[in-house]
Amino acid sequence: MRIAALILLSLVVAGCGGREAPPPWMRPAEKPRDENFRGGPSAMLLKYDANKDGTVTRDELIAGLKAEFAAHDLTRKGCLDGDQAADINQGRVDNDQSTATPLMDWNQDGCINYTEFTAAPYSLFDQLDRNRDGRLTPLERGIRPAKPGEGEPDPAPAPPAAQ
Repeated sequence: MRIAALILLSLVVAGCGGREAPPPWMRPAEKPRDENFRGGPSAMLLKYDANKDGTVTRDELIAGLKAEFAAHDLTRKGCLDGDQAADINQGRVDNDQSTATPLMDWNQDGCINYTEFTAAPYSLFDQLDRNRDGRLTPLERGIRPAKPGEGEPDPAPAPPAAQ
């Protein structure tokens, strides 16, 4: 009987001690982390918004990608080698962390050409341009318009009508 009481007491004591705090996602008072903290899936395309109006057009994307490829193609052969690709990929990881899209030599010919360089941005643009108008608006990029009172002042009331 005494041994049974000691075992029961040991179990009670073991169950009461050493509780750790629950992980952050289980704490009701904590605001959930924004999974788009790096800008979401369309962040890689925003840098091509030349006029900074929040809408990326296909023309802006094409012009930006051509300029970016030309800046990396130091030999002007229309080809990036493995070392250049490694440098670009490291820069993308440094800037974009887990949302980085690495360059790949898809046909394994030792050269990353313009088509391979632009595959991911063009593909993403086409996926997000749901209405196929050649423009990625903030709404298509997953950015909902601000509601009155959410960071922007309410519009001024209209003046009373003259009688």
